[in-house]
Amino acid sequence: MKKIHRFIGDFDLSDNKIVIIDRALVKQFFKVLKFNSGEVVALCDGKNNEALCEINYLDAKKIVLIVKSRLVVNIESKINVSLFCAVLKRENFEMVVQKATEVGVMEIIPIITDRTIKQKLKIERLKLIAKEAAEQSGRGVVPVIRDITKFDKAIKDAKSLNANIFFNTQVAKSENLNIKTNKNVGIWIGPEGGWDDKEVQAIIRANFAQNSLGKTILRAETAAIIASYLMCNQ
Repeated sequence: MKKIHRFIGDFDLSDNKIVIIDRALVKQFFKVLKFNSGEVVALCDGKNNEALCEINYLDAKKIVLIVKSRLVVNIESKINVSLFCAVLKRENFEMVVQKATEVGVMEIIPIITDRTIKQKLKIERLKLIAKEAAEQSGRGVVPVIRDITKFDKAIKDAKSLNANIFFNTQVAKSENLNIKTNKNVGIWIGPEGGWDDKEVQAIIRANFAQNSLGKTILRAETAAIIASYLMCNQ
């Protein structure tokens, strides 16, 4: 069976005929993927609505598709997980965005901590990585990628969530992570050098829970991916 390509975008799926003139998407259809009339693709509006569409016409300027069927994507986690992750090396943070998207996080917030070395990221590229990962993994929404935020401000912003789990290698015992009654949960992953003592004290004052991901010391990107999976699959 031929693979059906999925595309998430600002599509109006209510009409039976969809016309696409977005240059980047038209180029992808026409020149990169080399689609032909009659082929079927899946379009998702980023709000869990999806339609199987047949390409009726395409050229270098526009695509015309006919909707064949519609469905509601129902695979999202029941917990809205916000991943607060210290800025890492470019390729490592890009991996975090890709994999955290695949496992189901709803929001990714890069944070600057006391021991953060890299302090810049290409946010637009991260948004593209998240979009492609959402399309590939069959999700109906694309996670929000926030701008880089300083640790203190992130703490304040996160207080609006129902719960926050601060992963710390210095915590000797893991707590019960069963948080099914909480709708919006923040998970916190520090830099390679770990959290500073002042940061640990700040989360204690904020009444954030502390937890461990096991006895071994994980790389930050590994910890971010594992923590995201555990939270999204409660």
